[in-house]
Amino acid sequence: MAPTTSKTILIIEDDRKTASLVALYLEKEGFRTLQAHDGVHGLALARAEQPAMVILDLMLPKLDGWEVCRQLRSQSDVPLLMLTARGEEADRVSGLTMGADDYVVKPFSPRELVARVRAILRRRPATADQPVLSCRELTLDPEKRRLLKNRVPVPLTPHEYALVSALMAAPGKTFTRDELKARIYPDGDVAVIDRVVDVHIGKLRQKIEQDPANPEYVLTVRGIGYRFVD
Repeated sequence: MAPTTSKTILIIEDDRKTASLVALYLEKEGFRTLQAHDGVHGLALARAEQPAMVILDLMLPKLDGWEVCRQLRSQSDVPLLMLTARGEEADRVSGLTMGADDYVVKPFSPRELVARVRAILRRRPATADQPVLSCRELTLDPEKRRLLKNRVPVPLTPHEYALVSALMAAPGKTFTRDELKARIYPDGDVAVIDRVVDVHIGKLRQKIEQDPANPEYVLTVRGIGYRFVD
């Protein structure tokens, strides 16, 4: 697999004028850009080039953006910004809970888009010298940004990883939903629906709990938020 290029942004957008406009503004800021105009080509480029970030339209030919996002998230935690004409709340919630780091609705300001790209790339925390965390079947390796269950990697979205790393680092501590929301969106520049945190927790439980309806690791603190088992 090719090494990650720190300033390469992949734009998967079927409207060539929009893709070229986004590329122009990003390149002015020093980024290298790649373009794909359908979902199949975009997914292939993402796998081959290992970009630092993906800007993804939802309404794509051959393979729509939802499926591209799903496949990317099954194998990578690359930062992802959805760029789409679909601005309904349900679409925003679906995009964010699938693992998108941000969701921008067309028409948009290219300068604001560049600012959001920079904000997303800043969110990646330094992981050097952070200890490996273990609890029963789970092991979290911050340096590799990887969670194992019974020594098998658990595929996590960036938001799920942010949640489990915060919770595992402070077992027994109760986090409010606002605190967890801040861990997912530390810059506070994303319009996030409150229930997004609950949806992310639900998806995380599906991946790490033996019985998600009766969790043993991520516990609900009624009326407040969540805590990791002490």
